[in-house]
Formats: sequence, structure tokens, C-alpha cells
Amino acid sequence: MRGILIVNPHATSMSGTVCELVVRSLAGLVDVRVERTKYRGHAWELAAAADDELVIVLGGDGSINEVVNGVMSRGEEEGSEPPLIAVIPGGGGNVFAQALGLPADAAAAIRRVRDVIAAQSYRTIGLGLAGDRYFTFSAGLGMDAEVVREVDRLRDAGRRESAWLFLRTMVRHYYRTERRIPSLTVERDGQPPITDLFLTIITNRSPWTYFRTRPVLPVPHPDFNSGLDLLAMRQVRLTTIFYLVSQMLWIRRRAPRARDVLAVHGAESLAVRSARPIAFQVDGEYLGEIEAIKFQFVPRALRVAA
Repeated sequence: MRGILIVNPHATSMSGTVCELVVRSLAGLVDVRVERTKYRGHAWELAAAADDELVIVLGGDGSINEVVNGVMSRGEEEGSEPPLIAVIPGGGGNVFAQALGLPADAAAAIRRVRDVIAAQSYRTIGLGLAGDRYFTFSAGLGMDAEVVREVDRLRDAGRRESAWLFLRTMVRHYYRTERRIPSLTVERDGQPPITDLFLTIITNRSPWTYFRTRPVLPVPHPDFNSGLDLLAMRQVRLTTIFYLVSQMLWIRRRAPRARDVLAVHGAESLAVRSARPIAFQVDGEYLGEIEAIKFQFVPRALRVAA
């Protein structure tokens, strides 16, 4: 088997050492060539062009999202197996890697990937599709995406991504976001529209994020194969946000509940419209402002060596 290792050189300070370890560990199983990304979107291009190769990505959730969209853009023939990727965590959050159960330590993750490839015991998962952009674990409109935008700015200024950085940014940004006039409406086939929402988070039946190693779960039993889940807020109050997040951190038997919070579980599709341009993110990557977007669940879309 031939493979390409796509590396985000800015995602980890040990990329050179980890690259060598990947190549050595997979020797005899995969003939690996290494490509380092040079600009935003480069991982997408490299993955799209790697038709007959196993795509391995060393980086954070942004790099993984680009790789997923790259392999999904190839247009596999009907009846063929879904595209295959492998993930080596190398970013600050590594939400997708953690949700797959991969070790946070790169060396341990490489051993896991090697064992899975040797046994060919790949995992098949569903993906979310936001417009024409695939996502692995979450997408959001409103304050959620505004916080992502601000964290991106702080990272560009030299700050290291972490759960604490997101938490501090969320608290600071709470006082800047629009909390008086709701702009969002959720639409589902055969259901009346749900209006007057401030914030929507859509997850691919997976953790919304992680606080250190603990998943923040909008649903109690994530499995990547049960459709999309929506969490929306009719009022943006700091006390409600912390109460909601604490439930997602510590309650595992049921979905979180709070006043002015709307939850939809296992949806195949839904649409979100905004009365004004609003911030939008997928998998922790800020994508600008939009006014309408359709979400779909794509079952059995991707194979992962995890």
C-alpha cells in the first residue's frame, strides 16, 4: 500500500520527529511519502490528488477537516468502499481524534494506527455536510462561531490553543455578542419553523468539544452513525451557558436540559436561516458570515484507521 502523510508544520513542535516515527512504524505496511502544507487549503488539495494512496494526516481538527473534504471531493464510484484516512493528533484540541478514541500521545496513536492497518479493521463513520463543506464533529452559527473567530485571531498572534483559551474567550465575548435581537430560524421537513434563536450548534452525534480530556457531550451516547443533533438557545445568558456546559461535562445518562434551550436529536437534515449575516464555523474553523445553510447527515461516508 502507498500512502501520503500530510503534515501541518504549525500544528506541533515535534512534527519532524513524529513524521520519522510514522514512516518507520508503518514500514512494511505502507510506503509513506511526506508532504507539508504551505497554505490554507493545501491539505485539501493534497488529499484530493492522492487517489490511490492511504491519506494520513498529522495535525489538528482544521487540517483533518481539509483532508476529509479533499478525499470526499474525489467522487468515488457507486458501490465502492468509502475513502480511507488515518489521523495522528497534532493540534491543540484534537477533538476528532479524541472522539475516535485515539491516544493523545502521538507515538501511542501511531502504534494504534499501525495495528489497525495491519488488521485492516477500519471504522466506518457518517459525516455532517454543511452546504458543500463536510464536517466530522460539529458546526455552529452565532456566538459559538464568533468565539472560534476570536480564538483564530489569538492563535495568529502567538497564543496556544487550549480549552482554557476557549473558555476565557467565551466569557469575554459574551459581553460583545448580540444578545437582544435573535436572528436565527431552524427549519425541518414536515415541522413548523423554530424562530427567535441566538445560537445553534450542530453535532455529528459526537462531542461538541473537549475540556482537557473530558468530552463535552450534547447527547449521552455519541457514535458517529445516528444523524445530526442540534442544540440552540432562545436566550444568551452566561449562567445558562455555564449550567448547560456543566451538564454536558458531567451528566452521561441523558441529554442536557435548560430553560430557553432547544434540542433536536438524530436529524437527517435541517436548515438554519439568519435575518442578518452571522458567524459560521465547522470543526473549529471559522468560515466567515452567512445568512442561510442546509445541513445533512451522510451515513457511512468515511473509513478511518482508528
